[in-house]
Amino acid sequence: MIKKIYHITLEGKTELEKELEELKGRRASVAEKIANARDYGDLSENAEYDSAREEQGLVESRIAEIEEILLNADIIKATKSTTIKVGSTVVLENDKEVTYRIVGPVEADPLEGKISNESPIGAALMGKKEGETVTITTPKGEMTYHVKEVK
Repeated sequence: MIKKIYHITLEGKTELEKELEELKGRRASVAEKIANARDYGDLSENAEYDSAREEQGLVESRIAEIEEILLNADIIKATKSTTIKVGSTVVLENDKEVTYRIVGPVEADPLEGKISNESPIGAALMGKKEGETVTITTPKGEMTYHVKEVK
């Protein structure tokens, strides 16, 4: 079996550990929901029981997923560099200025400005330096940016 390595920042690891603790804390309440739903009688037509079991499955699968990620995590250390790599914060400029943090796919959240190094934008930026121009092919077409700053 091939062991998958997850590239995450220290901040991302902390967020995952917090989520893991919250999920483990929900186990008791989910078990209580299942026990209460059993009291309603026939389980074959018990929507509350089905819902509680489904919630239990979601919680347990997410716990297993987070534990797998943390077990095989490669923590990205922030270093001062003018070359874009995972962990870099990048300021790009075309008609307007945008700032992205390049992270691994596990902690990518475009709405928070965190983009995966495997996304079209992230992949195009990897290895570029301050002052370079980069053309990024996205589903909306090609866009050209000037790499204003790498932090």
